[in-house]
Amino acid sequence: MPAAALLGLRCAQRWPTATGLGAGLLADAVLGDPRRGHPVAGFGSLAAAVERRVHHDSRGAGAAYAGGLTTATALVGVAAVAVTRGRPGARATLTALATWTVVGGTSLRREAAAMSALLEGGDVDGARDRLSHLCGRDPAALDTAGLARATVESVAENTSDAVVGPLVWGALAGVPGLLAYRAANTLDAMVGHRSPRYARFGWAAARTDDVLNLLPSRLCAASAVVCAPLVGGRRSTARTAWRRDGRKHPSPNAGPVEAAFAGALGRTLGGRLSYAGRVEDRPLLGDGPAPGVSDIARAARLSGAVSVVAGIVAVGARAALDSRSIDAGSAR
Repeated sequence: MPAAALLGLRCAQRWPTATGLGAGLLADAVLGDPRRGHPVAGFGSLAAAVERRVHHDSRGAGAAYAGGLTTATALVGVAAVAVTRGRPGARATLTALATWTVVGGTSLRREAAAMSALLEGGDVDGARDRLSHLCGRDPAALDTAGLARATVESVAENTSDAVVGPLVWGALAGVPGLLAYRAANTLDAMVGHRSPRYARFGWAAARTDDVLNLLPSRLCAASAVVCAPLVGGRRSTARTAWRRDGRKHPSPNAGPVEAAFAGALGRTLGGRLSYAGRVEDRPLLGDGPAPGVSDIARAARLSGAVSVVAGIVAVGARAALDSRSIDAGSAR
């Protein structure tokens, strides 16, 4: 047996969930998202069908909807873990598959690269059409500068949502945490925005996502500070922007992340945006000029570096939990 395979087997025996987290993150780095039959897309289709049947303009209905779907998804994870009890290799494989399914860092960076290529080539209309792959902003009135800024801000926020968040909850709760986090985050993206239809119905989904991202967003911001020199920034500038500007943003979680990215990149994020038919004037985060097209690649590199740091922290933390669990079992 090759040495690498033997090492992986030994790690899986000692730290099954931690090994699965690391392997799933590596699979995302190499393969990106599954190209067909993505489980998250399937969950979204199911959630949309359920929403059409149960929607009422009330917080109670929305809480039952979000809570029911998130809990059901977590229970699927609990059942899957139960099947692997006593089989650490199977547990590691299950965790790797779940992690690969819910982590989206490589696809995020690919979308950023696609936007950069379109804008560098002067294809503003193509970039407007592509923006929906990253965020739900109204692209019609955005010029090159506006599209570049939207891309950089989306890369920052989605690094937390699509990479750090799943890793944190995978470290804390294993496969059920991975699946429940992705379910809650997907529901927030679907119904959590403040449109007339979802102002009340989507309240619970939005608040659940806020709570689940309190820790991941801070880890993401801290990782951006650590990685600032890799994109030509300074840690002190990123740290200052996070502390000074993080609370200005209307989102308690997007604020710290976008402010830290802004400081690391030496750019100013925020300003006017149009979303779901509403125009908002967001506070300015960071210092320096607004981001340009060349900053999209820098933001993507920072996102990749943050993913590595968060992965190391999550795998290390979960390895400690796995070891404790094994030691407790041995003591009994």
